[in-house]
Amino acid sequence: MKPTLAGEMIAEFLGTMVLILFGSGVVAMTVLFGKGAPGEIVNGGYTNITLCWGLGVTLGIMVAGKITGAHLNPAVTVALAAFRGFSWGKVIPYAVAQTAGAFVAAALVFWNYRQAFLKFDPALEKTAGVFATFPAFPDVPFAGFLDQVIGTAILLFVVFALTDERNQPSGILTPVMVGLTVVAIGMSFGALHGYAINPARDFGPRLFTVLSGFKNNGLTDGSGVFWVPIVAPIVGGLLGAALYDFALRPHLPKN
Repeated sequence: MKPTLAGEMIAEFLGTMVLILFGSGVVAMTVLFGKGAPGEIVNGGYTNITLCWGLGVTLGIMVAGKITGAHLNPAVTVALAAFRGFSWGKVIPYAVAQTAGAFVAAALVFWNYRQAFLKFDPALEKTAGVFATFPAFPDVPFAGFLDQVIGTAILLFVVFALTDERNQPSGILTPVMVGLTVVAIGMSFGALHGYAINPARDFGPRLFTVLSGFKNNGLTDGSGVFWVPIVAPIVGGLLGAALYDFALRPHLPKN
């Protein structure tokens, strides 16, 4: 039976929620329980973060894959609408479901670690970065734009390559390979703006920080940084998808 739009939105909601639960959860662990923080847990820092985000992507894809193909990312949804015939009428519903899933996941992570947040950052003025991304150079909001474009372009280029049966058959390894692609992007292009490479992954949790009273949240603090991880991934996703379709796909076997 073909899933309804409501069923597809539920799948995107839950898949994105799983992705952000692991992603924001590992950042919370690293920030709140790193060396010198409450609990004195010594962990792998940035390596842990990149690996767990990749695992979160893999597991989120496995949750929603059979129903929607597991977009989990408005940049993916827009690219599929532009280059693979996905219905433009579903782009906004999918993006809403993805953003809502990310919001709920952020709320669950905060609820779980609330006491640690309040002990480490009682005024909630320095931990919004557990949930949303911020530029490494705050005085130059555009500094992270290019790496968001490049990172998302890489993501969509590889996703199109992995899911194109003319290139190679899709299968159980596809979610793993997409997750590893996210790990590689994080390790290579993650420093300037936290490699959101996904508008829902960033805006949903950022909206949660605003409603929960986090200071310096990038949305209501006057810094104006919130738009970079929204616009740049959309631009990068379209560029990566176009690169695959126009530079590589025409040269693949027809059968």
